[in-house]
Amino acid sequence: MGIMNAMETLPNILVVDDDHDIRSLLAEYLDGNGYQTLTASDGAGMWRVLETAKPDLLVLDLNLPGEDGLMLCRALRAKSRLPIVMLTARGDPVDRILGLEMGADDYLAKPFEPRELLARIRSVLRRTLSLPPNLEPQLVRRMLFAGWTLDIQARHLLDPQGVMISLSGAEFRLLRIFLEHPNRVLNRDQLLNLAKGRDADPFDRSIDLQVSRLRQKLGDDAKAPQLIKTVRSEGYVLAADVSMEQAS
Repeated sequence: MGIMNAMETLPNILVVDDDHDIRSLLAEYLDGNGYQTLTASDGAGMWRVLETAKPDLLVLDLNLPGEDGLMLCRALRAKSRLPIVMLTARGDPVDRILGLEMGADDYLAKPFEPRELLARIRSVLRRTLSLPPNLEPQLVRRMLFAGWTLDIQARHLLDPQGVMISLSGAEFRLLRIFLEHPNRVLNRDQLLNLAKGRDADPFDRSIDLQVSRLRQKLGDDAKAPQLIKTVRSEGYVLAADVSMEQAS
């Protein structure tokens, strides 16, 4: 079930947490607030559910037995843009930053009020709906454009001569966003929401700075860019066709 169809019926939420009481509480609460809830106690259970179901959002605990939430989030991000809200019992800002770096859309520290989690879920789903249609990169290994290659799994960029170009975490996320929406104008709010999630500030000009830095990495002339173009009063557009290599 895609997100657009899910919003017309009942969105499916997958809750992955090793605490039985939390799973039961959230399943009951979310089911009572217009969602269908699936649950799993660990990473292996999560992958089993994902083999047969297509949830619209994942609530993922960071502290899981075996593969922890960070590892699972990173592995899932290499295959899908499924929205992820991460939970943790630790309030350490480093955990939060790592979660967002791995691709989580939002982050909530335990203990929390179910109402707050519900608000976060609704917010993430609204942001997802506000985006233009994209090339859903399921099982994508590499994204190729204008002679360049972004290796999703290795998280690095290769120029047309095969030379590796280093990218910061923010630059990698921003480039991937552009590659998932080629030839479509993305305004600053959409880019901020995709790149920063709940922490996005509508007056934040860092997107402009990140675009400028990304253009430098791509050798794109700031005065007359050919790859990431500025659309006056609207935003930015990646002016290139994109092809995707699937993971084996």
